[in-house]
Amino acid sequence: MQSSPNTPFGADAKLFGIAQYQQRQELYCELNAVAHELLSIPAQISHIVLLSDRQWVDQERQLIGELCDQYNVPPPRNRDNEFSATLGDLLFRWERHTEYSTYAVYLSGPFQTPFEHPPIRLLPHKWLASLPGEILVATHVALDDRMRPKRSLSELAQLFSSNTVIGSKVAGGSATVWSDNQIHEDGFGRILIHDENLRSRQIGRLVQRLLEIETYRMLAMLPLPMTRQMIPQLARADQRLAEIISRNTELTSIEDEQRLLDELTLLAAEIEGLSALTSYRYNASRAYYDIVKLRITELREERIEGLQMLEEFMFQRLSSAMGTCELVYSKLENLSLHVARASELLRTRVDISMEAQIRDLLKSMDQRAHVQLRLQETVEGLSVVVLSYYLVGLIGYGLKALKSTGHDINVDLMTGIAIPVVVVSVFLAIRGIRSMVNKLHK
Repeated sequence: MQSSPNTPFGADAKLFGIAQYQQRQELYCELNAVAHELLSIPAQISHIVLLSDRQWVDQERQLIGELCDQYNVPPPRNRDNEFSATLGDLLFRWERHTEYSTYAVYLSGPFQTPFEHPPIRLLPHKWLASLPGEILVATHVALDDRMRPKRSLSELAQLFSSNTVIGSKVAGGSATVWSDNQIHEDGFGRILIHDENLRSRQIGRLVQRLLEIETYRMLAMLPLPMTRQMIPQLARADQRLAEIISRNTELTSIEDEQRLLDELTLLAAEIEGLSALTSYRYNASRAYYDIVKLRITELREERIEGLQMLEEFMFQRLSSAMGTCELVYSKLENLSLHVARASELLRTRVDISMEAQIRDLLKSMDQRAHVQLRLQETVEGLSVVVLSYYLVGLIGYGLKALKSTGHDINVDLMTGIAIPVVVVSVFLAIRGIRSMVNKLHK
């Protein structure tokens, strides 16, 4: 039986009898996932980014399900990491990322004053307050219709609270974007877009790129406060390392070397602790910074006379912060390398000192063994005399006993004759025993 060309294949289905990779369908869905919504102009958008651990994702789904229940909308599924739904007049979108979640609310329809009535105010305040995490990014976006005249400089100054406005034409001149990159009294940043000739699908992509720039530039800057705190710590660690290295040439005993090695080991542990604490954050920051640069490039900006472009503002401010982070991270890596080298040198010196001590100890043991050998030889000589004395005495007692039985024996003569025989026999016996023991030892 042949399958229809439009028949979907499940994960367990075979294609021409060949088993499919288990995650093939999942990877295709991820590749074709829509990262933006189809929007109509005019519209207003409220977008917030909450830093939160991955463990809160189930609670986020539950809260979104409670919100959907109020509008009789199907909630997200248990494994969904993104979700879109129409809640009355609002279009709601949620996305879960590795270390943060995004919530966006879209409201289509005409408005007179941008940012005056943002769509996020239409969501229940109690529900918003229950969301887990901390706000990192909060932005209002307003999209003006192409039929409406462009807002004057005085209007822009009023909308952006007299802050310095940056702006440019984007998407090949199809739209104009203004912002001030400031947090206003309501806690939100502001982006104003004027449609020139945007196609329907361009609108959602443009909004998504601008919001991603807002999000990822803040994520890229997360290590900056921590970096500024580390600068004096690294300076002190560098000074301690210099002092340890200078004292290395003044050591006179192995005890001093070991104490200095303990100090160096403690310093190395502190530096490795800083590195373990910051390496993930710095690596993530680099990745986010690369995304920011890519998204800015995708805007295809064109200059508006008298205004600084978004690319210029971002690279001027953000590159300085990223440069500071890179400099401190490089300093941390170099300091770790220098401490490792100093530890290796000092450890080598301690090893050499210990080897010298061991050599002296072995030499002393060899000398003591030599002395013990001489004492042993002396004792062996005395042992021959003592044993010979007792053996000769026993022989004398035996001869006297034999004489008392009636035998005519000259006890003194026989005892005198036995003396050299006994001495030689005892000497040879002791020497044989020592030779046998030496053979067994070898």
